[in-house]
Amino acid sequence: MPERSFFYKNHQFPVCARCTGFYTGLAVFLVYNLFYPIDYSLNLFIISIILMIPTAIDGFTQLLKLRESNNNLRFTTGFIGGIGLIIFMKIAVRIFYNIIGVYL
Repeated sequence: MPERSFFYKNHQFPVCARCTGFYTGLAVFLVYNLFYPIDYSLNLFIISIILMIPTAIDGFTQLLKLRESNNNLRFTTGFIGGIGLIIFMKIAVRIFYNIIGVYL
């Protein structure tokens, strides 16, 4: 939907504003993680879930037509959710590795 995407020089982004935020958040966190090692703990796992909540609220309230979101809010919640998602995934892979003993 054009109204849910960003435009640059009259060209529409191939993904919505929320997904753009997700991808940007993922990339920013991965670059940050290269320079600053992170201790992946249970507390960080809980924080990652909390970081994904604003995205879920924004998406579901829009889906249920309770309100209409805008691209700046979509991008912001997507960015925060992307950081939460990559932390969640990194911890999940580490847990899977500890249980199974191999990386996928």
